Amino acid sequence: MSDNQNLLAEQRRALILDEVRRRGGVRVNELTRRLKVSDMTVRRDLDALARQGMVEKVHGGAVPVSEPSAHEPGFEAKSALELSAKEDIARAAAEMAAPGSAIALAGGTTAFALAQQLLEVPDLTVVTNSVRVADVFYTAQRAAASGGGPRAGAATVVLTGGVRTPSDTLVGPVADAAIRSLHFDVLFLGVHGISVEAGLSTPNLAEAETNRHFVRSARRVVVVADHTKWGTVGLSSFATLDQVAVLVTDSGLPAEARAEFAELPPELVVAGEEPVAADI
Repeated sequence: MSDNQNLLAEQRRALILDEVRRRGGVRVNELTRRLKVSDMTVRRDLDALARQGMVEKVHGGAVPVSEPSAHEPGFEAKSALELSAKEDIARAAAEMAAPGSAIALAGGTTAFALAQQLLEVPDLTVVTNSVRVADVFYTAQRAAASGGGPRAGAATVVLTGGVRTPSDTLVGPVADAAIRSLHFDVLFLGVHGISVEAGLSTPNLAEAETNRHFVRSARRVVVVADHTKWGTVGLSSFATLDQVAVLVTDSGLPAEARAEFAELPPELVVAGEEPVAADI
């Protein structure tokens, strides 16, 4: 009987941990309803998860354990997270790229997903500091060439130079100089973190400076970020929210964040949801 109770506890804690990571936090009363157990049982489960360093307890519930502000996960580690959300965001953001325009695509796994959606937008000029993003376009061009020549309207891609980060982006003075000399219709920008206080932030100081040049060189800034980025703050801020025209995110963005965004300058686009009509 004791072993069975332990197994059930492990199952509950796995479900709780999944909810915390997926939603960015949970409340005790929500968990009691969902799991059909007492407040005391949920609190014991949260205590156990907190002791293991899996969650951080807060008043009334739990949130994910905060990463150090200078921690920068690699591309492969990030690419496995929030896959469906990134695909939804990419499809919504691709509609904002007009044929024949000059766009910039900064690094990150959401920008990588967006690059794949942009392959069908004709006559783009794409400037990127992401090795992965550039490779999406180069691979498509090679595939078209092997079938008898590049397809009409294929994107022209410019890859900046620079020092490679764990996220496979090129940053530093060489990248900054290249970006400063250019002007973009739209910048599509993935971020490590976004918050009201810190704006857009990254754990990499050199990447922050390169992103500042991207933002300054763009007529319109579109941030592509899944809901887990909300409330995360990296070591260095590089833009305020009033410099952002649009935030494209996914339906996992919690109600509290949506309420905050209603008071902020950027237009909020939630991929997969119909826009709410404004009152006339």
